[in-house]
Amino acid sequence: MKKKTRPETADSDRDTLRREYDFSKGKRGITAPRYRDGSNVVVIDPEVLDVFPNADAINEALRALAPVVRKRRGTRPPNKPMQRTAGGSGRR
Repeated sequence: MKKKTRPETADSDRDTLRREYDFSKGKRGITAPRYRDGSNVVVIDPEVLDVFPNADAINEALRALAPVVRKRRGTRPPNKPMQRTAGGSGRR
């Protein structure tokens, strides 16, 4: 009779979680709505952080600059997306 051997465990299947990490009180999916809504992440260079210390300061500056950029490009802000009306599928 042959000796039974256990299959090798792949490196990706090995438990690498440290003992000090405790997820016993964690709640599943708590950040899912935020993740679903999406977000745009921009990395700000350290040399301009004194001028733009937080997201509000950056957004305020970009809102002030946006009309100038749009005018220079010759474009305008996009229209609101069209919505279907109740009671029909519209023309085709």
